[in-house]
Amino acid sequence: MATVAASLTLKSKSPPQTRRIGARLGRLLQAGDIVLLSGELGSGKTCLVQGIAQGLAVPDPVTSKSFVLLGEYQGRLTLYHGDLYRLEHPLEAEELALTEYCAEGALVVEWADRAWKVFPPEHLLVRLEISGARERDLTLEARGERYERLLAAFARGRRRRL
Repeated sequence: MATVAASLTLKSKSPPQTRRIGARLGRLLQAGDIVLLSGELGSGKTCLVQGIAQGLAVPDPVTSKSFVLLGEYQGRLTLYHGDLYRLEHPLEAEELALTEYCAEGALVVEWADRAWKVFPPEHLLVRLEISGARERDLTLEARGERYERLLAAFARGRRRRL
């Protein structure tokens, strides 16, 4: 995995706020971008993906996949929503060839920690942690130049809203 070049930690006080953070991120994504999500059950990963979908102008509702490893949604870019929760072995993810298959859109993967080695070293990692009944800490870690620029643009947009 590439070294973390830049990071930003945000506090979300509710699921709607987590979706708004996701929407801001989704508006910045480009074809080929990879966003990996890590966090325990109930930490807000699916809420964040729903927001990313809003930011990509996806009209369809995005839900937790449970039994489907990859969902595809059409918006400004195609959103490929991976959920590796039910993965039994990292080799299963390798067989999916996610990064090759999803190169024309944005790939967002929940439970990415179940198969770290199948993803390229350059990506945006979002760690979600439960910090209260409805509060979550989201740490965005840029790994690689593209994601440093993405995180910088995200941070600039955040300052303008304050």
